[in-house]
Amino acid sequence: QHSPDLERALARLALGRGGPRDLAALRDALVAADAIRSSLLALPQDTLPGLWQAIVQQLGDHAALVDQLARALKPELPYLARDGGFIARNFSPPLDELLTLRDDSQRLIVGLQQNYATASGVPTLKIKHNNVIGYHIEVTPQHADKLGAQPELFIHRQSLANACRFTTVELNELERKISEAAGRALALELQLFAELTAAALDRLAPLRATAQALAQLDVLLGLAETARLEGYCRPMLTDGLDFTVTSGQHPVVAQALRRSGGGDFIANDCDLGAAQRLWLLTGPNMAGKSTFLRQNALIAVLAQMGSFVPAQAATIGIIDKLFSRVGAADDLARGRSTFMVEMVETAAILHQATARSLVILDEIGRGTATYDGMALASAVMEHLHDANQARALFATHYHELTELRTRLPALYCATMKIREWQGNIIFMHAVIAGVADRSYGIHVAKLAGLPAPVIARAEALLQALEQQHGKRNQQMMAGQSAKPAPELPLFAAPVALPASPPPPNPALEKLAALNPDELTPKQALEALYALKQVLQDR
Repeated sequence: QHSPDLERALARLALGRGGPRDLAALRDALVAADAIRSSLLALPQDTLPGLWQAIVQQLGDHAALVDQLARALKPELPYLARDGGFIARNFSPPLDELLTLRDDSQRLIVGLQQNYATASGVPTLKIKHNNVIGYHIEVTPQHADKLGAQPELFIHRQSLANACRFTTVELNELERKISEAAGRALALELQLFAELTAAALDRLAPLRATAQALAQLDVLLGLAETARLEGYCRPMLTDGLDFTVTSGQHPVVAQALRRSGGGDFIANDCDLGAAQRLWLLTGPNMAGKSTFLRQNALIAVLAQMGSFVPAQAATIGIIDKLFSRVGAADDLARGRSTFMVEMVETAAILHQATARSLVILDEIGRGTATYDGMALASAVMEHLHDANQARALFATHYHELTELRTRLPALYCATMKIREWQGNIIFMHAVIAGVADRSYGIHVAKLAGLPAPVIARAEALLQALEQQHGKRNQQMMAGQSAKPAPELPLFAAPVALPASPPPPNPALEKLAALNPDELTPKQALEALYALKQVLQDR
């Protein structure tokens, strides 16, 4: 059942900003509400849940207002009341009279002309109009005496060489009415609009109840229809600290993939039980870490709002607060950098999260130096584990954080599954137990289209950094003082790229195919022009 936004129309009318279209939206929404109410009343009332019976009562009966608006408004309406032309015919007789004067003045003038021609016996009598004397009766001089003989009807106005002009009391009155009709018609329409608006606002409380009922129905039926079409499951909510999702999906991304023909969404499990309530998720960019975090947060929201969820099964302990720190944004107007915003939001989470909370954190510490960020991320994880004890999903590129599993018993390490093939990586979008060995950032940069020299240079620098990091670790394990890491060779000779054959030159190919000994002078000239054209096309 289609229904306009009743609450919006009511708000605009109540604030004095409404127009004829808002009245029409009010009418159409009430028609839809009445149809829905009739359908629900047709069902056995003893089988309807209490919520649905309450919705039936809230929908109410607005038949009188609907009838009034249906009779008053035209099918096509202007946006603003001051534009006029929105009151239907036969709703207001005074308005109909004014509109007749405004719109049918020519027909009235023709009828009056015929009456005067009959009364005077002058069939050539005409009623004309000019900007000086307005509407007037005009006859030729030879017929002027016939009109002059009836001074009680015809009043002389003007005599010209080839015409005589008269008027009548009736014609003057008609002229006055015609000139005033347009303004009076608009004023009367505005008055009728105010009366219709007042009639609606007199029922403001029941109309708001109807709007709320329609909004409830919209949400409930939308969720139910989505659950039916997408195969969602009914979650089980408990008083414990459970969070188990089997084959969960992101509700938006899954639908977008199917609609675009991108294939099926890869479903993943998530278990934040007491033994593994803190997940550390590693893996390359574009592999699906952020999607996994958000889909589980959305599943929690859907479950606690009474909806089915995009999963095969879900058991969720009641969550008191849901905290999210994902994405990158700044607040420069308040003097906050991207990293400052990240830290402020993280601080709010650490101060407020409880054991009943659900927390998703994505790339904490990425906005500062590597070791600063790693230290902050590690401390945040420890606090979540020991102090907050919240159920949490923590995505990161700091693979070193996986060492925390040796001293954080509730930490569970998971990673995004990938495959390497012919020097490229294939994202499987599956979450598995384990840790990522590297971030594959250069591979993602290659997919993004960075120039080949940049990719090659980055690979060389990465290899040098990894070798230096390995040597420093070995020195530290042997108890030797590690030398400070040398500066990056930013000004070293660029990495030589493998030579690739130059692309074929069509002009050279065409020239090589010519045999000068077999060409006539004319053919040689034509070949020269053809070669020149090839060079111009390049």
